[in-house]
Amino acid sequence: MIVELKDTSARDIDEALLKGRRFVGTASGMVLTLLIVTDDAHFEEVLHAAKESATAHPSRVIVVTFVDDDDDARLDASIEVGEGIPGDLVVLRLHGGLRAHGDSVCLPLLLPDSPTIVWWPNEAPDNLSADPIGSLADRRITDASGSADPQAALVRRAGAHADGDTDLAWTRLTRWRALLAAALDQTQLPVTSARVVSAPDNAPATLLAAWLSERLGLHVERLDGDMVGVNEVVLSTEEGDISVRRIDDITAVYQVPGEPRRSVALRRRSLPDLLTEELRRTDADEIFEAATQRVCRDSDGGC
Repeated sequence: MIVELKDTSARDIDEALLKGRRFVGTASGMVLTLLIVTDDAHFEEVLHAAKESATAHPSRVIVVTFVDDDDDARLDASIEVGEGIPGDLVVLRLHGGLRAHGDSVCLPLLLPDSPTIVWWPNEAPDNLSADPIGSLADRRITDASGSADPQAALVRRAGAHADGDTDLAWTRLTRWRALLAAALDQTQLPVTSARVVSAPDNAPATLLAAWLSERLGLHVERLDGDMVGVNEVVLSTEEGDISVRRIDDITAVYQVPGEPRRSVALRRRSLPDLLTEELRRTDADEIFEAATQRVCRDSDGGC
């Protein structure tokens, strides 16, 4: 069931949602509210990711777009209930002066007694928890890789980090960190030097180098590689190198001293996969925070 509302209000939207759920006869069962702040250029990609993640986390998904016009304050909305969606989908378009009051529009639409998560897929505020919509959330997700300047975005947000903040650049490293942690636990060898090879200006590589610096207590060299994303990580020990080297989009070569080289799965993950992982938790990520603070300290001039 799809309902279009023009020049409407949050109260009318809430009433339409209730009527829609009665009409399609679906039970609630929604576990969270996902607020997405995006623009028209990325709307379809973001909407697809939200719908895919909702299969694992039935949600009320509210997509907020700010329409850059000189119209009077106006709210237009589109509502989908049923239609193969395990939850509700609400698209809000804020016009004119209403663009400065997104929190007031969204607040009445949040599910009660359940977490609220805000996701900025591309550009995002520097101080997420102080942002009007960000202040509504238990957890706030950004993606520095989608910013015009990924490195600057990491540094700015690290300077205003609050519990509940995270970034999909960090989520992209889950498998890399698991492989490297397993290698370090397996060898128990002191690391004497380390390097991360990646595409230039790669935000995940910056976080990976920061995480390794914190864990190993040494400077991690950054080098540019020929492939997209993180290409290779090498941790040197007195008995040889621990290395993980990507050879294509799904496979890497993994080696530790004294063991034969072997292939391991290291698939490049889709946006729905990344979002689904992040929606599994609502608590603070202390390891991510430590990595971001290292990024702060290592940046020119700090944060």
